[in-house]
Amino acid sequence: MAGSLRSFFDELEAPDRHLVLLNRSSPDPVRNLLDSLLDGQPVSVREAEADTAADDDDVVALVEDGSVVARSTLDELLESVLLINSDLYKTGGIELGEVALPAVFEGLDEVPFQVRGYPESNKEKLLLIIISRVIERIAVEHGAGTLRASFQRLSRIDDERGTRSVYEQVAGSGVDVHVYGVGEADSLSGLPITVHTGTSYPYQRSWFVVFTPPEGGDGDHVALLALEDEPNIWDGFWTFRPELVTRIERYIAEEV
Repeated sequence: MAGSLRSFFDELEAPDRHLVLLNRSSPDPVRNLLDSLLDGQPVSVREAEADTAADDDDVVALVEDGSVVARSTLDELLESVLLINSDLYKTGGIELGEVALPAVFEGLDEVPFQVRGYPESNKEKLLLIIISRVIERIAVEHGAGTLRASFQRLSRIDDERGTRSVYEQVAGSGVDVHVYGVGEADSLSGLPITVHTGTSYPYQRSWFVVFTPPEGGDGDHVALLALEDEPNIWDGFWTFRPELVTRIERYIAEEV
């Protein structure tokens, strides 16, 4: 058993990955959006000209050890991430079924990110927010299994209309939902979820969304884990590795 939530960061297998923007025809402000999202992260972005078909213009490739492991169009990145405001998720402006993560960002699993929250940055936490929603969408699609999510303040579930709606959907789909946070749980009594309250480090300083399918069944395993050891600065990663996701889920169930 891991000694703490932080110890899971020591197990990351992150190989060297970087993004290559092929045959850019889009204007500089679009390139700047991509740079700002990944500024300060261990993922570089460079441009290259490739003698390929015309439909390879403005394509972003994820490269690992010299090989392309995922591709997304720049338009996909703009529509699903780069032009999105995180408030849309809080207000419910984006339906859960519409949440998508482009392949090149999905392929950044187990890359350790460090992001700042508002007001220091309007954008840096966005990838982690979208990953959270993707995990919740996957849970609804399964309609079974277990979802564990922390909120720091339980009141956020009610304060953010979009978040309340999402958890009504997840819990109503048949998933065993557990939420963790500080504060009163009375307002959540109408939701078919299990509420865990406390004041220890995981309740005050962690942000996790972890989905495991039913034991013995096939299906997606996916986890986001982020920790706020400094005010408004988060270390985070996401993983699709079943063995690691299962151990994170077990640690939360038994130790938090």
